[in-house]
Amino acid sequence: MLLAREFVGYLSRQLVNRLSPAFFEVSNPTVAAGAIAEIIDEELSVEDRLNDEVRDLLDQYSEYMRRENVSYQEMFRKIKNQLLAQRKVIRASGRDTGDSMKLSRDKVNDLSHKIVSALRKSREFRVRKDPNELRLALVREMTDLLQMEDRIDRAARQKIRTQKRDITEGGEEYDLLHKRYYAEELKKLGINLHSS
Repeated sequence: MLLAREFVGYLSRQLVNRLSPAFFEVSNPTVAAGAIAEIIDEELSVEDRLNDEVRDLLDQYSEYMRRENVSYQEMFRKIKNQLLAQRKVIRASGRDTGDSMKLSRDKVNDLSHKIVSALRKSREFRVRKDPNELRLALVREMTDLLQMEDRIDRAARQKIRTQKRDITEGGEEYDLLHKRYYAEELKKLGINLHSS
């Protein structure tokens, strides 16, 4: 998933803290944050499942691709783009669409619509503002929190770059170091990533 589950939990709690009671009232902030986190998790999982489906498809044609000298990455990108278009799924990764944040602006906007819709249906929330005002506030707050997450990610990457030897991005050592440094940066905010 693009965002660690712990960060999704933090993001959801912050949205409840920042927007309640001005935009909505909640009877139980923990339950409210859990409801928002569930929506975000589900939306981000859609693309994860699609990626798995593309990998499965490409596994079936691996011999053909090897024989015809077809690039795995290029085929992955083409098939994924076709499935995204067919299923009308909004691409989650911001970096794939030129956004600096992990989540694309389109995905943040899509999430805001789905969260507002869920809040209006839920008994846990009492919406106090116009739905579009609430949606715009959600976009603003999510963008702010995602930009903070991007700074954390960049700080973790910078720590890796300052190692005495060159560590290649994408390698196992890089991934392990990134996970460790990312967790350290999040811990400064009081967010603990469980080793999973």
